Amino acid sequence: MWNSKNRVIRYIYTAMKKSIKPYQKQKGSKKNQVTQMFNRVSKRYDLLNRIITFGIDVHWRKKVVRLLIPQKPEKILDVATGTGDLALALTETGAQKIVGLDISPGMLNIGIEKVAKKKFEEKIEMVIGDSENLTFKDATFDAVTVAFGVRNFENLDRGLQEIQRVLKKNGRLVVLETAVPENVVFRSFYFLYTKYIMPFFGKIFSKDKAAYQYLSNSAAVFPSGQAFNNILEKNGFIEVLNKPQTFGVAAIYCAKKN
Repeated sequence: MWNSKNRVIRYIYTAMKKSIKPYQKQKGSKKNQVTQMFNRVSKRYDLLNRIITFGIDVHWRKKVVRLLIPQKPEKILDVATGTGDLALALTETGAQKIVGLDISPGMLNIGIEKVAKKKFEEKIEMVIGDSENLTFKDATFDAVTVAFGVRNFENLDRGLQEIQRVLKKNGRLVVLETAVPENVVFRSFYFLYTKYIMPFFGKIFSKDKAAYQYLSNSAAVFPSGQAFNNILEKNGFIEVLNKPQTFGVAAIYCAKKN
């Protein structure tokens, strides 16, 4: 059984090592290109998210929050926080401290403005940082969240290992990420939508069609469902499960540090 899992994981990593980047014709690491991409689209990112997901992304984030409320976390790290939507929503957990971390200054600056507008500066700290090289001490956080960010990691294993390192014993990881539907009909519509319609909106509203083409392509090759469960387990997480969302176009993954 485990050998079969290993073969699946090796296959997935082989596909991911094709290194899908936002700007394929440009030089530079995926990490640098992702930073550049989010800086470019930052001012229109929230608007495009609402349009592209029909506003359902707000509902998905609320589900992440509801999953954490029973855990009563005191300190939460929101990795790849972007413009801070999930970090702000996480205030509903009652956490005393929430740290939103992102590699893009453009996205983070918008998040800082939103935090200030809500007057949550004392509870939410927004910081520049690399998810694969976290500067926090071991066992710092009761929970870590990532919304639409893990597929942008340049080294997925490294990012997950860093998350586990900064989690306290029995700490929770909750990941919200796009997924490819298993149902044939929904999957066909999903590929049509992400290949043509999503980049079209991206070109109109952000003037950066390549960015939204990358988001589409990266979602298509990123391991979802049981495949990502296996990767979480491989990196030492336990009690791993995934919850498909909205016909399988997204998923929420829950895991615990042993």
